[in-house]
Amino acid sequence: MSTARADAPQRPPATSRAQPVNGRAPNGAGRRGRRILRSPQFAAWGFLAPVLAYLGAFYAYPLYRNVDLSLRHYTVRSFVQGGAPFSGWDNFRQVIDDPTFGTALRNTMVFTLVSILFQYAMGLALAVFFHRGFRLASTLRALFLIPWLLPLIVSASTWSWMFNSESGVVNYFLHLLGVDNVDWLTSPHWALTSVIIANIWIGIPFNLVILYSGLQNIPGELYEAASLDGASGWQQFWRITFPLLRPVSAITVLLGLVYTLKVFDLIWIMSKGGPGDSSTTLSTWSYRLGFGSLLPEFGPGAAVGNILILLALAFGLLYIRVQKGQTA
Repeated sequence: MSTARADAPQRPPATSRAQPVNGRAPNGAGRRGRRILRSPQFAAWGFLAPVLAYLGAFYAYPLYRNVDLSLRHYTVRSFVQGGAPFSGWDNFRQVIDDPTFGTALRNTMVFTLVSILFQYAMGLALAVFFHRGFRLASTLRALFLIPWLLPLIVSASTWSWMFNSESGVVNYFLHLLGVDNVDWLTSPHWALTSVIIANIWIGIPFNLVILYSGLQNIPGELYEAASLDGASGWQQFWRITFPLLRPVSAITVLLGLVYTLKVFDLIWIMSKGGPGDSSTTLSTWSYRLGFGSLLPEFGPGAAVGNILILLALAFGLLYIRVQKGQTA
């Protein structure tokens, strides 16, 4: 009977499962981990994570804080140290019962609707004009973009100087025409009109760019066929241009509504919402309540801001409903 040699190498006992070596995972687990890392779902979440972090930090959290401010009675001390008592809807009741609320809401609606109407109409007219094509068309179109490219504080300051009652260039030209000086920014009858004119001037380039891009997608064969049928330029506009431009027009108007509802800096620089409340809108009133005095009212100011958000949301839902009706 033979015996094993004492110096023969010893084999480790066989096991049914592979064991980690030096703390490393077996090859099967490593392959599974690599498959997970390479999966499309993991890659999608990887690309989505920065966007979610950005939305959470700069949209969701500020919105939560604004809602919290509007539902509590905050003072300067409690705003810094915390512990503000819960007040429910008291801030909203205080805002709605304030006489300024009706004036600010009416001014906001007038400022928004008049601005959008003229911005769209003038932007569409310029887009049709430039779409015809002529020498220097691209140069002139680029010049029309200057109001949109300028910092808003520069535009507002320029219009404030132009509307100055004593040394403004607008009153200078009116004087040449034999018209008396107009107190554009110091008269309750003209202050809102002044800021509306400035806002229209700033918003025309945006409408021009969007509508001009929409016109380029309309086939030229339609206009040629309409010309052969004897359609005039006005008939071509109403039968071809305007209907086919409706989806682009809807987007333009919606974006203009959302932007114009929250215009603050232009009005604040030019008139600060005055004189009195003649040019006060919800955005300027919200700022004045929260930051415009030595004893700020954070809760009511946040409540006005939330009402403004609800108005913008209502316009957005209205747009979605209209779009569904058109596609149905």
